[in-house]
Amino acid sequence: MIWLGYHSAVRNESDLQCVNVPPKFRTMNSFWKYYSGQAVAPYPTIFIGGNHEAANYLWELYYGGWAAPNIYFLGFAGVVKFGNIRIGGMSGIHKQHDYHRGHHERPPYDNATIRSVYHVRHYDVLKLMHVKEPLDIFMSHDWPLGITEYGNWERLLREKPFFTEEVHQRKLGSESAAKLLNKLKPPYWFSAHLHCRFPAIIQHGEDGPTTKFLALDKCLPGRNFLQVIDIPSNPGPYEIQYDEEWLAITRRFNSAFPLTRMPCTIRNEELDIQDDRQWVRSKLNARGAKTFDFVQTAPPYDPSRPVYNPPIAVPCRNPQTESFLQFLELPYLLDSSNPGGMFLAL
Repeated sequence: MIWLGYHSAVRNESDLQCVNVPPKFRTMNSFWKYYSGQAVAPYPTIFIGGNHEAANYLWELYYGGWAAPNIYFLGFAGVVKFGNIRIGGMSGIHKQHDYHRGHHERPPYDNATIRSVYHVRHYDVLKLMHVKEPLDIFMSHDWPLGITEYGNWERLLREKPFFTEEVHQRKLGSESAAKLLNKLKPPYWFSAHLHCRFPAIIQHGEDGPTTKFLALDKCLPGRNFLQVIDIPSNPGPYEIQYDEEWLAITRRFNSAFPLTRMPCTIRNEELDIQDDRQWVRSKLNARGAKTFDFVQTAPPYDPSRPVYNPPIAVPCRNPQTESFLQFLELPYLLDSSNPGGMFLAL
């Protein structure tokens, strides 16, 4: 199961205060049941974040990890394998004024950071631009900019007439997602965000590969929120595993992780990650590519004992993330700020 955002991943009342929705719409819903173990997802599920998530919890799992048993968060940007299928994606939506900032937001959030925390950053896009090996699927919450040119945009505007100006001015969608689409050229690209179903087929050059794009609607009765797709795959193991190339990219870029509000510039030049690739390969050969196990880091919601004045959410170190960074021999930076500077070198 691939989930394209609006997952929420709210564990308890404190998480609920970190979701960017008006207070009257803040409800516990059902994720807490999966987090607590009362329910188990019937299929392995991979999700990305949108713009209405429990940002404090997803920040704990910035690099990716199990949000609940059998429910895997791909991270703010990431690539994993399921069997021999490579799945990549990025969370959030594009807002140009935050694109070159660092990941400066920490819980508890104010009215500004509860929104900016889910804005896509150049740093994460640049990491994805370094993926060279073919992907089978890419996930983004935002639509790629210009994607409407490859589908039935007239029908889209009949359904969503308030998109007319943005479509005609070529402003509907994410510029960063469009760059990744043109670079990665995956066979399948799935998105959400705009609350409607929209298919398109992109031909990359005259004799190049094609990408089948599909955006899905909100998960509500009577809406087009589900699509079943068959993708050929070699025999298992049908489990989510770390991807060697992505781990090498993560290791190469971690020293330049921007963590302040200051705009930062990272060179767009292509970096050589072969030394990191060989190092990661030796580590995977020794340990295996299995992801680290799920660990609860906050008490789950108890409907028999609701908390009306929940404690303020504070940064928390998730053991999955700590184990992941120890495996890659990288420092833990998610609760710190690097000392700024307008330019970050790699």
